[in-house]
Amino acid sequence: QGRLVESGGGWVQAGGSLRCPCAAVGCAFDTYAMGWFRQGPGKEREFVAANSWIRDNTYYADSVKGRFTISRDYATNTVYLQMNTLKPGDTAIYHCAAYRYGWPVPSFNHVAYWGQGTQVTVSS
Repeated sequence: QGRLVESGGGWVQAGGSLRCPCAAVGCAFDTYAMGWFRQGPGKEREFVAANSWIRDNTYYADSVKGRFTISRDYATNTVYLQMNTLKPGDTAIYHCAAYRYGWPVPSFNHVAYWGQGTQVTVSS
């Protein structure tokens, strides 16, 4: 039974950076698209970024384009979210996801695996 484990969240001042790894364990995720979603206080869960296993394509929400980078290490079965120039509006719980259908932005019922989430807090 595969699972996803996020880490690397924390507190940072506006303009700072964080890097969140998501380790995929117990299953070969190399034929899954891997993505990041977030849920801010009082908000619905929203798509952030995705990485496809086909030609390593990437896709970003407009709100993070140019600031966030998703990358993938197939050797360690880990996907990373590098977050730069963070804003208070980026404060959220960030969840890793694995899916095979619905590229680039899957509906929630297309997500096969969810991580438990890691908290990112950006202060002004």
